[in-house]
Amino acid sequence: MDYLQAQGVKSLNGTIKISGAKNASLPLIAMTILAKNCVVIKNLPNVVDIKTLLKLLSNLGAKCDSKDDCITVDTSTLTQTKATYDIVKTMRASILVLGPILTRFGHCEVSLPGGCAIGQRPIDLHLKALEQMGAKIDIKAGYIEATAPNGLVGCEIIFDKVTVTGTANIIMAAALAKGNTTITNAAREPEVVQLCEILNQSGVKIDGIGTAILTICGTDGKLLEIDEFSIIPDRIEAGTYLCAGAITKSELTLENVNAKHLGAVLAKLEEMGCSFTSTKDTITLHPAQTLKPVKIVTQEYPGFPTDMQAQFLALATQANGTSIVEERLFENRFMHVSELQRMGADISLNGNVATVNAPTKLSGTDVMATDLRASSALVLAALVADGETDIHRIYHLDRGYDSLEKKLEGVGANIKRLKE
Repeated sequence: MDYLQAQGVKSLNGTIKISGAKNASLPLIAMTILAKNCVVIKNLPNVVDIKTLLKLLSNLGAKCDSKDDCITVDTSTLTQTKATYDIVKTMRASILVLGPILTRFGHCEVSLPGGCAIGQRPIDLHLKALEQMGAKIDIKAGYIEATAPNGLVGCEIIFDKVTVTGTANIIMAAALAKGNTTITNAAREPEVVQLCEILNQSGVKIDGIGTAILTICGTDGKLLEIDEFSIIPDRIEAGTYLCAGAITKSELTLENVNAKHLGAVLAKLEEMGCSFTSTKDTITLHPAQTLKPVKIVTQEYPGFPTDMQAQFLALATQANGTSIVEERLFENRFMHVSELQRMGADISLNGNVATVNAPTKLSGTDVMATDLRASSALVLAALVADGETDIHRIYHLDRGYDSLEKKLEGVGANIKRLKE
């Protein structure tokens, strides 16, 4: 099993190219199930979750050919409609095949999903919406069995809470349904917006893109002609490297990045004393020499992303004062706190609120990654810790970051991948 070994550094310097967004890639790969042609997708990140979903599609009968950051997916050869446990257990986003398979074939079986253990993420919202569209849903032996022999029918859907994967799943289900589907309280993340834009360009009329109310005009079973497209930049990867610059007081430039997708993250970094210079697809971080404390509340987009909470918690350990971080989206997303405490961080937890008393001197030690974003928080802490930090269980990290240690090495970090 791999682990990362990092030494604290005085500063970083240089340019990091941001990869395509994992969280945009997954629904867009699932979307190829709706296509009648071979779909070419560019700017895909080289991360485990992408490989897992492509393996799932291959098991269903699709043909997937990849070269570098480009993939060609042909789902015209699909022969299976059952997504088995052995793949789905490793990645919650596998549930994204439920909507497109059901709307195309009228039946599917998908194992109940796995993924990071950051709290309850029930799929009842997905299933309730599909039932409203005419599907019959049964849960048997750990599998969701869904049938819609007469096809799905558009309807009015109101999500009780914002759900990103739920919104994406129902958008894809509605794409081939009969009539119009309106989703109220839809997720507005850039990754959902790109899914809507690609479908819209492929003949599925969608109104309200980027808002909380979407109306999708289904094609009544007609498969789509989907043109070649590129994945948007990964805003969470970009935010992580901005935090790397901020915590090491280093000027870093990011390439292939969209500043518009990072509004809440940039705002909090500015509150902490950092500043930025931006062009159409670059951001240069100018660090604060003395970081100010910050108050963060995680919210759905365009609010502060829960996927950046762990990284900012690590950053707050080097601020000059007390920071407050409130996690409102997941009830079990502070597992990285105990590992940061092992490194010397002064963090106290009260329910879903973490209080960080800083600055504190961090010391290198053995720590364990508990989920994807917690992994990157430990890397950030290791960059400023005295001595050597060994970060174990980085298979979590590999699910969502493309060549993290190589990108950090390229700007001066002393970090390497080793075998246990």
